[in-house]
Amino acid sequence: MSHFQRRKIIATSPLFEPLTLPNGTTLPNRICKAAMEENLGVQPGQYPGDKLFNLYDAWAKGGAGLILSGNVMVDPSALTGPGGVVLEKGTDLTPFKKWAEIGKAGGGQFWLQISHPGRQLYKSMGETAVSPSDVALDLGKFSSLFAPVRGLSKNEIERLIVRFADTAFAAQEAGFDGVQIHGAHGYLVSQFLSPLTNQRTDQWGGGLENRARFLIAIVELVRQTVRPDFGVSIKLNSADFQRGGFDFDDARQVVEWLNTKGVDFVELSGGSYESPAMQGNAADASGGTPSSTIQREAYFIDFARDIAQVAEMPIMVTGGITRLETAEAALAQDDQGFGVSILGIARALAAEPALPQLWHKGQSAEVALPEVGWSNGALKGLATMALTKAQLERMADGKAPGDGGSPLAALLADQWRAARRAKKYRKWRAAG
Repeated sequence: MSHFQRRKIIATSPLFEPLTLPNGTTLPNRICKAAMEENLGVQPGQYPGDKLFNLYDAWAKGGAGLILSGNVMVDPSALTGPGGVVLEKGTDLTPFKKWAEIGKAGGGQFWLQISHPGRQLYKSMGETAVSPSDVALDLGKFSSLFAPVRGLSKNEIERLIVRFADTAFAAQEAGFDGVQIHGAHGYLVSQFLSPLTNQRTDQWGGGLENRARFLIAIVELVRQTVRPDFGVSIKLNSADFQRGGFDFDDARQVVEWLNTKGVDFVELSGGSYESPAMQGNAADASGGTPSSTIQREAYFIDFARDIAQVAEMPIMVTGGITRLETAEAALAQDDQGFGVSILGIARALAAEPALPQLWHKGQSAEVALPEVGWSNGALKGLATMALTKAQLERMADGKAPGDGGSPLAALLADQWRAARRAKKYRKWRAAG
């Protein structure tokens, strides 16, 4: 039994209790500003600038013990969105050092989420998408929005593993406290894990051990490359929420394999662009969806508590929490002393960046998240993201976040901004 497991049995995890991670560093509380897709990088160059500085200044002052950035890309040819930030070997670290300083100014830790979109690459970016296999996204009539996809060669896979390690080392040198490797939400690492997208027959595909090889290799090389006290985390799907995909038993086994790899915490989420469970919209195996307020909030907590029974590192869960009551209940342990150790909050902190501070002062503040009542699941997911992005855009301009406005207006505005940024991105890529 590990030291962390023994501690779980004898201790509780209230919301504002410090947490010492396996790397020896301590989070001042259990609230994490979870990652959101921002697309606010400066163009040309795809680096952090004033908009991101304003945004993270608000979150740093808001009281979260841990701040996770939105996607920071390991490869300039593969961005989750046209305004994404790129950090690779040889990148000028000057703006990243300023970003790190701002994000840590409130006393919490600031980690970069590092990622590669794989096949979830928009056609407007002007690039060819890569994936373990040439399996295209199926979003019905919206499938045409995404780039054509091809399977990776063995040499390309090995180079991508090195890219993740290079980005982690650059993050360390810039002054960040750690990195989170994005292995969820249908991005590249998640694509390797899922039998729906990984149909390879070599050492990178087939059974779960082979499908997990890409993630394990990235974790091992990152840990070898950075200091022992530099944080390394994984964001992992508890399930794809698609029949025949990566499922809960797979997630549990992967966490067991990660126990010996120097991981400081695992964040559990779920879904992908095809089944956006991270927005509370995914169907379960029987075709149902979470209906009650309690079910919609903390959607992944039951999965997380079960996986915590085999995890030797802290478990973090993110999933639509908006109320103090739900947040406190999410950290409650089961009868055996197992439970969630870190609570990720995303969209609620786009609506109220000071929510942790308000809760710490004893104010039972509740955030009303923008809702989209459309019947088309894919369109509803895009509009939901657009409403959150509208709030982030306002905060990045130094304004109050507001409520996101009309879903249709937010979606059209987001598409307009994306088209403009994609044009700048293509010009930057063409210039070499």
